[in-house]
Amino acid sequence: MKARLPILILCLSSLVFTACPDTKVTSYRVPKEKEPTMPVAAAAGSPSAPTPPMASAAPAMGAPGMAGTPVATATGTNLTWTAPAHWKTKAASAMRKGTYTLPGDGGADAELAITAFPGDVGGELANVNRWRGQIQLPPVGEPALATAITRLEKNGLKIAIVDAVGPGATPQHLLGAMIPFGGATWFFKITGPDATVTKEKSAFLSFLDSIKPAATP
Repeated sequence: MKARLPILILCLSSLVFTACPDTKVTSYRVPKEKEPTMPVAAAAGSPSAPTPPMASAAPAMGAPGMAGTPVATATGTNLTWTAPAHWKTKAASAMRKGTYTLPGDGGADAELAITAFPGDVGGELANVNRWRGQIQLPPVGEPALATAITRLEKNGLKIAIVDAVGPGATPQHLLGAMIPFGGATWFFKITGPDATVTKEKSAFLSFLDSIKPAATP
């Protein structure tokens, strides 16, 4: 029995190695998974880029391209005034409540335009900067508004006065007043050569003193 045991072990070992083929170890290289990427937006102006809608906005008063643009003028109760005798009245227009020529030396005349529009027309800061732009001055911010405006109260009306001189060797001078009244804003604006407008400043202030609401029938 003992003599047969090694022979039996040898036979079993032969069967095991015969039934199991040689096994080879194979290695695989798995590529690293990439992070998902966000799609790149199309460049502006390319055919596939969406075109943003254009915003429509009403042109600001005094802006280029205003010609032919209908602008609502104020209606209702008017203001009245008394102009200095040496101011020359010009014919009124659909846009103006009144126009005067202020004579200057050597034909360097200035002009007073009187207009009125519903609401506050953008507010005091917007109106001050619009006027400054008309004589090539840069806009100012809200903190500077207190020094850009002189305030008066006459005949129950609140008057905001703007006095500004443009740049250059022959600067334009703008002297104007804004008066809120009856749900509208009235504008009394002188523009012209600096020497002429400066000479007429005292007459303009007296003119402002005469402005009052028109008597109701």
